[in-house]
Amino acid sequence: MHFSLLDVYQPRETWVHELDPRVKIVGTVLFILTVVTLPEDAWISYSLLLLVLLFLAVVSRLGIGFALRRGFIALPFILAALPLPFLIPGEPISILPVLGWTITDAGLQRFAAILVRTWIAVQAGILLSATTPIPEVLWGLSKLRVPRVIVATIGFMIRYLFVLADEALRMVRARSSRSPDLDGVPSPGIVWQGRTAGMMVGSLFLRSLERSERVFAAMAARGYDGELRTLESPRMRSTDWIGLTVWLLILMVFLFVGFWS
Repeated sequence: MHFSLLDVYQPRETWVHELDPRVKIVGTVLFILTVVTLPEDAWISYSLLLLVLLFLAVVSRLGIGFALRRGFIALPFILAALPLPFLIPGEPISILPVLGWTITDAGLQRFAAILVRTWIAVQAGILLSATTPIPEVLWGLSKLRVPRVIVATIGFMIRYLFVLADEALRMVRARSSRSPDLDGVPSPGIVWQGRTAGMMVGSLFLRSLERSERVFAAMAARGYDGELRTLESPRMRSTDWIGLTVWLLILMVFLFVGFWS
């Protein structure tokens, strides 16, 4: 399977890259669970978790700024939590001069905690994808007893996402060629543009559905049964077990510091 267009894997010769994919997947999931389980005011634990990620980025020869820069991709999704400083009851801190909304300390703290948690969790996922090729991630998920339907869906989504992007780009070009911007001709209104965009989304969905049926029929004719098979399956080594054990101990220490500090 070809994933080069979407694979952010950075090949290096480090012990982080050589860890078993199952260890890295389990470690990443436990790390994210630890981040979201910590109390909102556990800023010491948040700082320690971020330092651990930066240490792993340096050890894996990715650089400190690799995950830090890419972690900001999650910031637009934080806009959903933007009303929290005004909705959570607490001690008033400030009042917006125009709208008159009150910012509370509890709401601001919860918003900051969600922001930090999301940013750190995304960096952990980026570190996993940068040190593990996508086929190995899919193999690790299958060996961890993740349902085959989910593993296959993830694999096909990653593989054919760029195909859908190209199809959408061709549709946009076709629409632009049929509605050029000419001098003296008024541009279409926002209602027409919205209706056209909706029809394009529907057409793209139907084309994607038809393409997926053709691809699945072709793969089923070649013996595909939903299981990911590899020529060689790596085995857990002693270093993998040691790394997983140490990682669990580190996360337990951070949980202890977060809840009882």
